[in-house]
Parts: sequence; C-alpha cells; structure tokens
Amino acid sequence: MNQSLLILADFSPAWEGPLQTIGLQEIDLKNLFIESTKEKQQKVYLCIHPEIEQAFKGLLQKIRVIKAAGGLVENGNGEYLFIHRLGKWDLPKGKVEENEKVRDASVREVEEECGIKIDYLGPKITTTYHTYCMRDKFILKQTKWYKMGVNKKPKLTPQTEEDIQQAIWLPVSELNKVRKNTYPLILDLIQDLDQ
Repeated sequence: MNQSLLILADFSPAWEGPLQTIGLQEIDLKNLFIESTKEKQQKVYLCIHPEIEQAFKGLLQKIRVIKAAGGLVENGNGEYLFIHRLGKWDLPKGKVEENEKVRDASVREVEEECGIKIDYLGPKITTTYHTYCMRDKFILKQTKWYKMGVNKKPKLTPQTEEDIQQAIWLPVSELNKVRKNTYPLILDLIQDLDQ
C-alpha cells in the first residue's frame, strides 16, 4: 500500500521499527490504502491469525485483483535488468492476458518492455501484492516474479508507450543506484543479490 506494508502472519515476526497491530475484522484494504496515502512516512500493519491463508483468501474475494507477471533477468556478464518508469527504478512486469499462462506472460512482458529475447526461464521467486487506485477504482495487483536469463549482453530497447524511459543492465556493485529510488517490493526482490 503505497510505501506502507500490511503483514499477515500466523506468528509474530521479528520486525525492527514501529508496528501497528490490527485484527482481521479491522482490515479494509481500500481504507488502509487511503490512510497510507495521507501518511508522510511508511506505516507497517500486522495482523496475526491462526488460519492466515484462509483469511487472506477471504480478503481477496472482496476486491478486484489484477494478475501480473515479471522477471529478475540476469545477462551473461552477471548484470541485472532494470527499467526506469514514472520516476522510479523497477523490474519489467505486466498484466497476464486472458487464457495466458503466468509463466508465458512473465517472458512476454519482459521481452516487450525491454526489446530482448529471454533465453532461460527459471523458477518462480515469489508473489507480491500492491494496491493502487485507477479511475477511482481500488485495485490489488498480484505479481508473480521469475528468475530469467539471457545469453551475452543484448541491447535494450525500452517500451516508451508503457512509460519506460530507460532500460539498463547493472552489475551487483551498482545496485545502490536502484535501491535509492525504487519500491519496497523491488527492494525485497533484490535483497539477496550479492553486494
């Protein structure tokens, strides 16, 4: 939710920093999103419930969910692909089309957004969720992320009609450039890359 987080768990996670505990009955994703847009700093909400997976499925049934897929792409030189869109560094991703397999969508979106051909589709890394409003409608985007690879170091062509201003390959040693200006979910995805 913007730069704020909602943690759903069946245990009390180790967390550094301020945390607001809320009950399952208090979770209204749209209202939490609206609240978080008013806050100047990140808020972290925690809901602990013994049947958290079932509770999460219940939350998803109450709102519109858009399915998306993307990739963390490594080239033959050990560099990673990043795009710059709407003032932030991001990873290529996009919506899954009707009747399209998520894995296929992840490859298609990366290829379209960066003008490359994916040579290797690896395992799923994780699934992330983020909220936003579009045309006054509250939306939850579910994105499945995959490891991907390309041979050598292909030239990148950013898809400008998708507001991508830049697509670049970055070595791990230069990832601070991304870390300083990206989304919390992207930070989580790249945190295990060697520094």
